Amino acid sequence: MEGHGGLDKLEVYQRARAFRKRMYALARALPQMERFNLLSQIIRAATSLTNNIAEGYGRYHYQESIQFFRIARGSLEELRDDINICLDERYVDEVIARELLAEAQRINQLINGYIRYLKTRKESH
Repeated sequence: MEGHGGLDKLEVYQRARAFRKRMYALARALPQMERFNLLSQIIRAATSLTNNIAEGYGRYHYQESIQFFRIARGSLEELRDDINICLDERYVDEVIARELLAEAQRINQLINGYIRYLKTRKESH
């Protein structure tokens, strides 16, 4: 069920949510030997990405919001490394890995843009 709040309209959240779905699909396709290590790492980081965007969006103080977006950015960096691991170990096709890395870069730009927006709002208040 789709939500009706402002969060669902936020581009960075929409993109991160779609990216999380793709990362879950990647995790499900991992070989059995990675089920307890890399799979759980990908699921944790992908969930952290969208959870922290949501939590940051829901905060009333700019500095708190910025901190949650920074945590989301850290989770995104972990996912980039996880994609590289999958690429290095040939768990994922190179074309798909490059697509995922490009999307991660776009989400990173959106997170940085939102942090800049929050900083200017904080400074003007």
